[in-house]
Amino acid sequence: MRAATVFALLIALMLTGIPVSIALGLTVMTFLFTLTAVPIEAVSMKLFTGIEGFEIMAIPFFILAGNFLTHGGVARRMINFATSLIGHWHGGLGLAGIVACAMFALVCGSSVATVAAIGAIVLPEMVRHGYPMRFGAGIITVAGSLGILMLPSIPKIVYAVSTNTSIGALFVAGLLPGIMLTTMLCIVTWWLARNRDYPRMPKASWGETVRTFRESIWGLMLVVIIIGGIYSGLFTATEAAAMAAVYSFIIAVFVYKAIRMSDVPRVLLRAANTSAMLLYIVTNAVLFSFVLSNENLPATLADWIAAQNLGWVGFLLVVNVLLLLAGNFMEPNSIILIMAPILAPAAKKLGIDLVHFGIVMDVNMEVGLCHPPVGLNLYVASMIARMRITDLAVAVMPWLLTMLGFLVIVTYWPDLTLWLPRVLGMH
Repeated sequence: MRAATVFALLIALMLTGIPVSIALGLTVMTFLFTLTAVPIEAVSMKLFTGIEGFEIMAIPFFILAGNFLTHGGVARRMINFATSLIGHWHGGLGLAGIVACAMFALVCGSSVATVAAIGAIVLPEMVRHGYPMRFGAGIITVAGSLGILMLPSIPKIVYAVSTNTSIGALFVAGLLPGIMLTTMLCIVTWWLARNRDYPRMPKASWGETVRTFRESIWGLMLVVIIIGGIYSGLFTATEAAAMAAVYSFIIAVFVYKAIRMSDVPRVLLRAANTSAMLLYIVTNAVLFSFVLSNENLPATLADWIAAQNLGWVGFLLVVNVLLLLAGNFMEPNSIILIMAPILAPAAKKLGIDLVHFGIVMDVNMEVGLCHPPVGLNLYVASMIARMRITDLAVAVMPWLLTMLGFLVIVTYWPDLTLWLPRVLGMH
């Protein structure tokens, strides 16, 4: 009954239009002061200790790295390299956009940043070469979601902190699923472009491919730094985030010279604003988790789910439906912070690996980013393409359905996510 009171209060506050972070905080405070004897000192201590974890420091560093990469000329060079490889195929520019999103996702960690960086360059080019804007915007909206599936990812860090799972293993676990999703999106794009007879680009020479690769190598080296550093034990995932931020600053300012030193304070301020918003959600979610633990809710729920005899197959189906519904109302980090501490104990009790479970949650978050009413990728792409949300929501359908099919594969094929972390000795 007390657990039902917590969730009823949270849902009621969110339905009034209050931001999720404030709704979490108000729910916790109301519950603690009216239904428990928890002292006020414990609340204030949790507020401060909630975000002092070493792993949480990775969030502002990756946000900063993403800001430098977005404005630092990295995206354009990745697009040029991808175009030189596959631009001459059916739907070549669309395919290049997907591959560029995948490459950018390897170093960025944010879906919205990936859509903004790649979409701003690819979409005008596609229209100039005779592609319908709906086609290009649909591709970039969904392909941009790779930003939270490939190597570094802010939702993965949030999940790791919420469930005490290895961040390094989660980073690497998203690599093979990311490659598979990229391939599936490319096949759909190629098939649609071939059937609709969209234009193809002239085939690039080997010299052009080598030249564009050399130009993009500085950005791609970040992948080597992140994986190599974590795998070799040279640094932790949090230190990898700090290295990514410093490296991104160096290549954006001194190598590509796309950002002037006078612009750096503005980039830092933008990253600080985003970090502050995200960490405010994390702080309130830590308080919410404290209330749940205090009421012993995760363990009780895990026992109840185990008693339903759903099995791991049925449980994951229910989780997917629940997360897809939540994606209609909340942004990914809020969903993970609320749901992960509740669902992870139940998953563990059913023998589901928590790294695999984290990637399943991650893919659900990807789907949520690409459909209304709160799909952030949709809003960013609509601003770039100057399209109405309703039109874009229809345009993304072929790729969104592909992603739902991919969600089923990831959910019920654990080895797809767990094979690489095991081979690298991270799990």
